[in-house]
Amino acid sequence: MSRHTAETRHLCKIDPVMKRVVAEVGPYALALRASRSPFEALARAIAHQQLHNKAAESILTRFIALFPRRRFPQPGEVLATTSELIRSTGFSQAKIAALRDLAAKALDGTVPTSRAIRLLDDEAIIERLIEVRGIGRWTVEMLLIFHLGRPDVLPVDDFGVRNGFRIVYGHLEMPTPKQVLHFGERWKPYRTAAAWYLWRASEGAKGIRPTKLVLKKATKRASHG
Repeated sequence: MSRHTAETRHLCKIDPVMKRVVAEVGPYALALRASRSPFEALARAIAHQQLHNKAAESILTRFIALFPRRRFPQPGEVLATTSELIRSTGFSQAKIAALRDLAAKALDGTVPTSRAIRLLDDEAIIERLIEVRGIGRWTVEMLLIFHLGRPDVLPVDDFGVRNGFRIVYGHLEMPTPKQVLHFGERWKPYRTAAAWYLWRASEGAKGIRPTKLVLKKATKRASHG
């Protein structure tokens, strides 16, 4: 039985370099966290900003403990909780402001419910959610990929994606987001899978090798520069 999915079949057909990466990394295995609402996913993302995972999770554990009857607090409960109490869990003042804005925008419908968000296309979701204080395009793209399982998201501002691109395509310098975006047009409608493989390459999964031909050309140009 073939281990290829629709995503990997497309990537292998359209891009010989990606075909090699797929062969080296193995089957596409994106792990989804679909049980979290958009509000919870973004609240957790705010907690993780500029912190190591362990520190952020400790803060979240203390924050959630403020609401013992809930698996995760509701927007109205966050707004009804004093800043001082939230601050005691480890959130900075800037993140408290972001949490409160997120909660307010969840109540007014800017941040859609789990059911409503599935009716929106990717760009509509991005446009709405970046209105929340402290939430940028990259954060929303992570929600699209890991919570909604959208198949055609290419987070070109992500360091791992660009670094993976640099590695597998043999670039001497880090590509710009615009360069990755332009090149990635060929991966549509499965750019999420391409991003997943680029992340694996950036992490050094199975010793991903750079493209020899591209690397040779780049080295030749550099020697004549």
